[in-house]
Amino acid sequence: MNAKDLQPIKQRYGIVGNCEALNHAIDTALQVAKTDLSVLITGESGVGKEIIPRLIHDNSLRRTRKYFAINCGSIPEGTIDSELFGHEKGAFTGAIGEHEGYFGSADGGTLFLDEVGELPLSTQARLLRVLENGEYIRVGSSEVRKTNVRVVAATNVNIQMAIRDGKFREDLFYRLNTIPIKMPPLRERGDDILLLFKKFAMEIAVKYQMPERISLSPEAEEVMKRYKWPGNVRQLKNITEQMSILMRDSRIVTPAVLSDYEIWPTIEENGGLVRVSQTSGGVHSYDSEREMLFQMINALHREVSDLKQQLSTMAPVAPTSVHVASNVPVADAEVVPVVSHAHLQQPIVSPPHVAPHADATPYAEEYVEESLSIEEQEKRLIIKALEKNRGRRKKAAEELHISERTLYRKIKEYGLEEM
Repeated sequence: MNAKDLQPIKQRYGIVGNCEALNHAIDTALQVAKTDLSVLITGESGVGKEIIPRLIHDNSLRRTRKYFAINCGSIPEGTIDSELFGHEKGAFTGAIGEHEGYFGSADGGTLFLDEVGELPLSTQARLLRVLENGEYIRVGSSEVRKTNVRVVAATNVNIQMAIRDGKFREDLFYRLNTIPIKMPPLRERGDDILLLFKKFAMEIAVKYQMPERISLSPEAEEVMKRYKWPGNVRQLKNITEQMSILMRDSRIVTPAVLSDYEIWPTIEENGGLVRVSQTSGGVHSYDSEREMLFQMINALHREVSDLKQQLSTMAPVAPTSVHVASNVPVADAEVVPVVSHAHLQQPIVSPPHVAPHADATPYAEEYVEESLSIEEQEKRLIIKALEKNRGRRKKAAEELHISERTLYRKIKEYGLEEM
């Protein structure tokens, strides 16, 4: 099915985007909907996996029957069997009556098991039996019951790794994975990011009756498309809602505004994208705040290399070849070397006690830095920006493409409070 034919389906379910991977996932779901085959949806957290099982059910022969969506990760391990398969009265403490369970209640319909990778191994064995022959046993009972349920599962867990670690049954994986559907992460959807931003911005503006919705500047659009979006569509929606509510002075989102919400573009390394660095606990490591400075440092390195190359191609200057003012003795003369981009002449002699011109280029050695650490180069860039803007930190932060908050922290870190 081509993109044009999929458009009515997208409008019905509020799906925004035209990337090929998304269209393929929707097309696969529509094709498998008419069957009773099990489907396993994979993808990172926040990509919108929950849309696919709803689409499958609504376009299947079971659309008039019940549909249940269960988050397996939110049900305690001690009660998950009871919730899914039901229990008899007195089966355990607190079981004051019979409970049908989802597999009994959804007979003839569709059951969506989200985060199926979080199921305990004992529950996985029960689930495998249901998928194989439609039979299950309630907790506390010995009676075998039958059910006719279509199972659609989803997970953000690497199932192959879970199988190697003994946390997921391989036979259950193959039973669930009859039809695999992969939902693409937001960072791989290109211009879909901008379409989703406009959708969320419009929805929040209408909901709270705002006179104007927020919009992205061209530079901010590039930042949005290059950001890694670890939280995917869910993160994009939350950020858009925050900016819609908190932005007052202007409704145009710029890179400086995005930086306040920790939205930073990635830098390129060996032709690939480098992901924003975070610690294992999800705490920001501040590496992303320095990526803009790294780009400027790389540009500075290129300029230094170009200058070195220019100097290496120039002929050496004879030490005895000097120009002396006619009325100044050579013994009393002061030799002032001058470096030019276009040519390098012999040293010019200025009279004693006469300062060189204010615009004269300093010694070439001042430009050539053999080795500087990242911290030293970062400190130097900050000092130059502050000097250029006469200590105005807001202007310096804008020039460095970082937030004022980040600049204040760096100033304190490098002991530059007096500037």
